[in-house]
Amino acid sequence: MLKNPFVNTIVFPETEHGIMQGIVIKSTGSWLYVRTDDGEVYNCKLKGNFRIRGIKSTNPVAVGDVVDFELMDEEKTGLIRTIHPRENYIIRKATKLSKVSHIIAANVDQVCVLATLAQPRTSTGFIDRILVTAEAYHIPGVIIFNKIDLYNDQQMKKLEQLESVYRDAEYKVISVSAVRGDHLDEVKATLKNKKSLITGHSGVGKSAMINAIEPALDLKTKAISAYHQKGIHTTTFAEMFPLSFGGFIIDTPGIKEFGLTDFSRKEIAERFPEMRKYMHDCRFNNCTHVHEPGCAVLEALEKGEISLSRYENYLTILTDNYWEKTEKDFRL
Repeated sequence: MLKNPFVNTIVFPETEHGIMQGIVIKSTGSWLYVRTDDGEVYNCKLKGNFRIRGIKSTNPVAVGDVVDFELMDEEKTGLIRTIHPRENYIIRKATKLSKVSHIIAANVDQVCVLATLAQPRTSTGFIDRILVTAEAYHIPGVIIFNKIDLYNDQQMKKLEQLESVYRDAEYKVISVSAVRGDHLDEVKATLKNKKSLITGHSGVGKSAMINAIEPALDLKTKAISAYHQKGIHTTTFAEMFPLSFGGFIIDTPGIKEFGLTDFSRKEIAERFPEMRKYMHDCRFNNCTHVHEPGCAVLEALEKGEISLSRYENYLTILTDNYWEKTEKDFRL
């Protein structure tokens, strides 16, 4: 099973200064920016070197963490004394062979995967890895396909197929154009009054979409590389922004790969909702849904009740997670 995300509260010794509480909205490594309920932002540092129990990651504190801190001077500089337990978090390994994990954000209400069929292309394998991680912590996933203004007829037909695949898997799907404004009202309704993590490859238009729904933020954007047809990083650190219509949005740096961490073999299938519906009817309790007789998942696959592309990505994740073989990229 995955390690328990409900970490113990870490408390540092009492001091004579007053204690304040806030939420981490940005981390640059050396500094943490903490926003209090009244909207004030304080530059804070951690007290000493430590790690949160049970989590071996590059960042013991992530955007979205609730912390207590004490002011050190009159320049809005604080020292973090307490890190509150997390309700959930999204964590990844930078690459398949890396043993180092990174917490992208904590205490989120939903994860929105922004994807594109072209300029640049997003693999369904990449999408499914993020969704599997979100499922592990019971975080709802939303898939947003951007740049529909650039798609030709063939790509639009492929988009319709993918929309059907993910809706059949019980995910909310929105297809938008951040440039033209297509269906951005639906995106705003989805984000309203929630704390939403926006993630995806560089160049898929995360900052552009956020600017389109909240122009006052004016986040930096860049065109994709004309030669490589890949995105150029504009967001350097994960950062949380308040939304004028209610809620918060967490913009993240573009992710090239999304490696899974701490999954048991059986658990991977459980994180595919369409497979989860059938797996408990398998003949064997330890069924891997690969070759076993009496496998209800394979029977559903043969009947077309489970998407072949999603099942193939399941096999790839299963293989990569345990045999460390080269990732097979299922491109859109």
